[in-house]
Amino acid sequence: MSKTIFLPQEVIRTKREGGIITDSDIQKFVAGITDGGVTDAQVSALAMAIFFQGMSPEEGAALTLAMRDSGDVIDWSEYGFDAGAPITDKHSTGGVGDKVSLMLAPIVAACGGLVPMISGRGLGHTGGTLDKFEAIPGYDPYPSIQRFAEIVKTVGCSIIGQTGDLAPADKRFYGIRDVTATVESVPLITASILSKKLSAGLGSLVMDVKFGNGAFMDSAEKARVLAQNIVRVAKAANTPTTALLTDMNQVLGTTAGNAVEILETVEFLTDPSKADKRLLDVTLELAANMLALSGASSSVDAAHGAAENALNSGKAAEVFGQMVAAQGGPADFVDNHRIHLKFASVQKPVLAEKAGYVTGMETRDMGMAVVALGGGRIDPKQKIDHSVGLTSICQIGDHIEANEPLAMVYAATEEAADAAIKSVRAAITLGDAKPTLLPITAEVIRE
Repeated sequence: MSKTIFLPQEVIRTKREGGIITDSDIQKFVAGITDGGVTDAQVSALAMAIFFQGMSPEEGAALTLAMRDSGDVIDWSEYGFDAGAPITDKHSTGGVGDKVSLMLAPIVAACGGLVPMISGRGLGHTGGTLDKFEAIPGYDPYPSIQRFAEIVKTVGCSIIGQTGDLAPADKRFYGIRDVTATVESVPLITASILSKKLSAGLGSLVMDVKFGNGAFMDSAEKARVLAQNIVRVAKAANTPTTALLTDMNQVLGTTAGNAVEILETVEFLTDPSKADKRLLDVTLELAANMLALSGASSSVDAAHGAAENALNSGKAAEVFGQMVAAQGGPADFVDNHRIHLKFASVQKPVLAEKAGYVTGMETRDMGMAVVALGGGRIDPKQKIDHSVGLTSICQIGDHIEANEPLAMVYAATEEAADAAIKSVRAAITLGDAKPTLLPITAEVIRE
């Protein structure tokens, strides 16, 4: 009996006509993405066919696992971890001022969870966790996998960057999607996110799917479709996953940038009574779901209490300091972070031109103001200035008097500061009536 010959064009034809691609053909196509056996034209054609025809959860799981298996997959048992250890992680779809991972990982670790977090860089208007950590002198975002495992085992968490050995098929696939208008495909976004996350050998995952004018999904409805698909596909790939839909219609917290977000993180961990309420709420909600889903806590309610205790007792701040030191940062970073962090020399307020309540914010424009200062990138290879950014950012519902600050700008030059002041002022809307404030977490999706 002759073997069936794999033909990329037949896989494309099947999906173009709305058919189901077999697991075997998905595996062979992804292998071709990795080793160059399929052309850019064929990859883009399949991406466009999936964009229009979609994929079933089973197809999505097969694509995710094939992309995961295109490179190294961490097996924690090889590094001395027990079977069933509460190895868990969180992924955010991105936003402005989203420094949640920085305090979330140590909170979960302080409660007994194990968090091997592989993070990314910022692109466009969104910031990247890796860029923020690189504002800390000496912090090594690319330790060996052996060292990564040692830190997770001894500290409870480690936050590193993605190496070329983890899900390499995704790098080529995403690059082609980026130039063929197929980035927004829900099945392909799902496979891209999950293949990278699952390569870390997770036992469970919590997704923070953001919606609003500062998110890639501009509406709650679009975010819900993505969240539901991620949960279904992850379940089909045998990784329990919960998704939270969270609001990104304003900057999260009171800072946006890199060193400034590290500053807010340390202050959050060392004095949570003064933390921004929305940032505190979403961090504790994500922590509770991570602990419950991983089995480190018996329920979400119990986990919520444990997370609050870890934060308020200072244990989470201690874990954060241990993680920074273990990855090459200063041993006294938590106590002396203001000495170790570098902040831009030009610091100017964005003064309100009239009094009123903050009723709206063009969050994407706030992010782009940070990019224009040099704190973000449009080109993935672009170097950034970790010292610039925004602090003391007002929140929706705040009442501001005329000539009071809406935010503070940290810039390298006077000219850059003045340009950022104009952008930030234009992005914030003031009105006469106090707006209705909604909770930051709109929905939790578990099925």
